[in-house]
Amino acid sequence: MFDVGMPELIVIFIVALVVFGPKRLPELARTVGRGLGALKKEFQEIKDSVGTEFEESTSEIRDTVTGVKKQIETDVKASAKTFEKTVQDAEKQVKEETEKVDKEMKDVQKQVKKEAGSVDKELHDTLKKNKKPTKNK
Repeated sequence: MFDVGMPELIVIFIVALVVFGPKRLPELARTVGRGLGALKKEFQEIKDSVGTEFEESTSEIRDTVTGVKKQIETDVKASAKTFEKTVQDAEKQVKEETEKVDKEMKDVQKQVKKEAGSVDKELHDTLKKNKKPTKNK
């Protein structure tokens, strides 16, 4: 804070010696020393108090943030499970519908083949009937 070197200390000592005299200088030095010690002690107590308060506040904030983090993780996991189940259900439904469509397609193919076979037979029979031998004149 203050840059007080040896020359400045000597000047302060000489001024104090002239102002207060050699008899009162030791008493003055003790009083100033005690005052500075008390002041230093009060500053340390204030520093410790602020440090403790700061640590308590940061601990509370840390606990709150940790709780929120855990809640978010829980919510995200639950959402992921719900989403995964929804996707699985959708896949299952698509698979079931695909199987239904495939079965219906096979049934339609069988019916078309059956109908084609009967139409082919009818056509063949009709052609046979209509194809009578003609007599040449």
